Amino acid sequence: MITGPKSTVKLSRKLRSEMSLPEVLLWKELRKRPGGLKFRRQHPAGDYVLDFYCAKAKLAIEIDGAVHDGDEAARRDTNRASFLRSRRIATTRIPAQEVLEDIEPVVQRLVEICEARMEI
Repeated sequence: MITGPKSTVKLSRKLRSEMSLPEVLLWKELRKRPGGLKFRRQHPAGDYVLDFYCAKAKLAIEIDGAVHDGDEAARRDTNRASFLRSRRIATTRIPAQEVLEDIEPVVQRLVEICEARMEI
């Protein structure tokens, strides 16, 4: 199990009450345990807070909205992905617009990715 320092854990708890609309909508589906998989929301990982995390598949799920635009955000995203890769955690990025437009294929794809990672 990956976690972070107290400050990151505290921040992750705060962020759970401040989730964006796409995160809220996806969480409503992921908390139903699609494919029998358990997901965590706003999960601490080192100095980072992951939007969603499936520990069984070692998969971090990031919802990309406007906050991920720009050079500085891209640099942070790259650093986070490198940190997670060093701990054998894969990252999948989902555009917020896809969640808003049609959530079912998004959830199906996440289950497929998790199942493929558990076969490795």
